[in-house]
Amino acid sequence: MLKLPQDSHYAVLGFFIEQSSGRMNFTIRTITDSDDAAVAKIIRAVMPEFGASGPGFAIHDSEVDQMSSAYSVDRAIYRVLVDDQQRVVGGGGIAQLAGADPSVCELRKMYFLPEARGHGCGAAMLGELIAKASEFGYQTIYLETLTGMDAAQKLYRKMGFKQICQPMGNTGHFACDHWFTKELGQVDAREFCPEH
Repeated sequence: MLKLPQDSHYAVLGFFIEQSSGRMNFTIRTITDSDDAAVAKIIRAVMPEFGASGPGFAIHDSEVDQMSSAYSVDRAIYRVLVDDQQRVVGGGGIAQLAGADPSVCELRKMYFLPEARGHGCGAAMLGELIAKASEFGYQTIYLETLTGMDAAQKLYRKMGFKQICQPMGNTGHFACDHWFTKELGQVDAREFCPEH
């Protein structure tokens, strides 16, 4: 059962995944300051797993320790994935792309712990963020990733992102070597988060 988010900035998207070991329940909701430490820990755990711990990667961004305040600005949002024990197991956000036209936003810091991968959580999160980007009036979503994040790149392509040949804006993430964009137009959230 995948429910669509309400219009509210603080809407909650809840869904469950059936597994052989039983049902796993996940909720996507807007980050709060009490989530900051957990999100920072996830970013610092997941990025090195993919070789993204050196200079030029988002792991060193100043916002990592205070994600809730960093995304409390206009036309930005950071959502967290919470399991049925209310433990934050992932997250992702959007905000205006630094150094670019105001019509372009960036998909930022979308990472999940291993136990949240392979269950459709990434597609649910990305679908909601695409819908939010459209709601905020953005026309293009840009993202940066790197070699080795194959599952993420497969998801981006599946969700309509096209690979481009050079970076956009001024993110400071010079170590990323793959860049994608998605043109938004009119986006219906049900296209990305269908009810089951």
